[in-house]
Amino acid sequence: MAQTPSTMLDIGTQAPDFSLPEPATGKTVTLADYAGKPLLVVFSCNHCPYVLHIIESFTAFANDALKRGLAVVMISANDVAGFPDDDPDRMVAMAQRLGFEFPYLYDESQRFAMAYRAACTPDFFLFDGAHRLVYRGQYDGSRPGNQVPVDGSDLKAAVEALLEGGNISADQIPSVGCNIKWRTGNEPDYF
Repeated sequence: MAQTPSTMLDIGTQAPDFSLPEPATGKTVTLADYAGKPLLVVFSCNHCPYVLHIIESFTAFANDALKRGLAVVMISANDVAGFPDDDPDRMVAMAQRLGFEFPYLYDESQRFAMAYRAACTPDFFLFDGAHRLVYRGQYDGSRPGNQVPVDGSDLKAAVEALLEGGNISADQIPSVGCNIKWRTGNEPDYF
């Protein structure tokens, strides 16, 4: 199983704007919808073993963090022609099956994934209330088959510090996972 690491976007980067459909509701969700709120943007998909390894833990964490004032959006940008398991209907089924209380958005053009310099699934970007990047890194040290428990310790520590006004560690370990499945001819230039 090949691993692709996060590009580790520079801390302090302003969140790139987005406007994306939510297949479950048919609504369009934008960055402006979260003005003034801390925001976690997660690039994900339905089929990646790295995502599937953490998704139940992450869903419980994200649903709880919503109650504490953190906004969360998950975005799938995979090429569904080549990877039909990631099509919008299956996104809806996954969100319903797992009980997502946050929007799961579809980036068909892949331009928003490129704007965030997303590289892998899962890829986490945590922004403060002014939407400046404060954390980009792994959920935790667990990977499929490495026997490390899935506990979300890295991301949880960053979120806790952000919500409580503490300092977020500068020691951030890149997330790793499957590469985003770019459409042929649409591969970004940041690799």
